[in-house]
Amino acid sequence: MTGIPSRAGIAPAEGLRERKRRETRQRIAEVALRLFLTDGYDGTTLDAIAAAAGISRRTFFSYFKSKDDIILFGLDADSAMLIADLLKTSPDVAPLDAVRDVMVKRIASYTTEQMIAVDNLMMSSESLLARKQTRYAEQEQLLFNALCEVWRQPERRAALRMVAMVSIGAMRVALAGWREQTGQRKPAAKFLRDAFDSLRTEL
Repeated sequence: MTGIPSRAGIAPAEGLRERKRRETRQRIAEVALRLFLTDGYDGTTLDAIAAAAGISRRTFFSYFKSKDDIILFGLDADSAMLIADLLKTSPDVAPLDAVRDVMVKRIASYTTEQMIAVDNLMMSSESLLARKQTRYAEQEQLLFNALCEVWRQPERRAALRMVAMVSIGAMRVALAGWREQTGQRKPAAKFLRDAFDSLRTEL
């Protein structure tokens, strides 16, 4: 999942100070992403990001610790929106189908060009690549927690844990297939749907 979505995870009782801080953080992230895409991840300095965002380098560190944190901020916001969508699901829907639908919805909201651009950014940073395994585990836990909120029967928890595990696995397989394709590129959402279809067929 990719991008720097706006207004993700805003508290209902947000005060003026919190709103200004959120807006500044959002502005820094959006400016940084534009610079990453035009100048490259390694070619973009923290000073350049601070200058483009209209803040000092010292102020930058009040919002982000590093360039990696900016990318992770966008990914976290995207994950938060996916979880929010899942929490709206009716418990009458099969959990695996619900996860498939919200994942496909999120990934389909990005163009192929956006997917390629952010994927290239992730691949260009050794430190971000090193975080991938940890991030998959974090996503799995978030997904499991959300599933347990919707389907509350204690006896279903083991099955819901498996749904979370295989769903993250399907996403990883889908993104790997999307990344490795040649010729005219098919949307990542199609790879994700196919991965879930294969999962259901094999199970």
